[in-house]
Amino acid sequence: MATVQASIDSGARRVDAGPVRVSFPSARTLTRQVVPRLCEGVVVPLAVFYAGLTLFGLTGALAAVLAWVYGSVAGRLLLRRPISGTMILAMVAITVRSALALWSGSAVVYFLQPELGTICISLVFLASVRLRRPLVGKLILDYVRLPAVIAKHERVRRCFVRLTVLWALVLLVNATLSIWLLLSQSIEVYLLVRPVAVACISGLAFLGSILAFLRVLRRLGSEVVPPT
Repeated sequence: MATVQASIDSGARRVDAGPVRVSFPSARTLTRQVVPRLCEGVVVPLAVFYAGLTLFGLTGALAAVLAWVYGSVAGRLLLRRPISGTMILAMVAITVRSALALWSGSAVVYFLQPELGTICISLVFLASVRLRRPLVGKLILDYVRLPAVIAKHERVRRCFVRLTVLWALVLLVNATLSIWLLLSQSIEVYLLVRPVAVACISGLAFLGSILAFLRVLRRLGSEVVPPT
């Protein structure tokens, strides 16, 4: 423990001695990574379900979503494009959700399952803080080239903890709001209001997280390199 602390103190001295360059991915790079996955995994399935529900009822909506998911996988196989483990898990999850919704005859069951999963994920975020391995820190380090000197600094570690707690609360609020809409409003209202509300809450939290992280970096005297 003393060795680790000495290393952190030494890193802090090196940070104070001069600026450390920190490079962020460009907006274009993040957009290319996030937007296709968001459309494929969230936007299109919701649109397909809504269209199917309007035209053919619950059974038709479930069949349309399954056709989209399995069609996407089949298309990747035909084009010899890689299929990620996440996509396979999503396919299995939607299949189970659809089977339970069809068995119960309720669209509420279909949409309730992922919200309960979101609550579980928020608890995982909180548990990672308790275990001193804040998940937000790992996610940031996956995209931001952060020198070890900065990553080990106590201020940065505290920032990761606070942001992890923030996102645990964001996930919990999103899930609670979604469940309330699901149980108190019609499915049509849920499908229209929920994405907008969740996007606004998550967008504000994301912007606040970026600003808080940049503030910590600048307080450490780091030189933030503009994305190219």
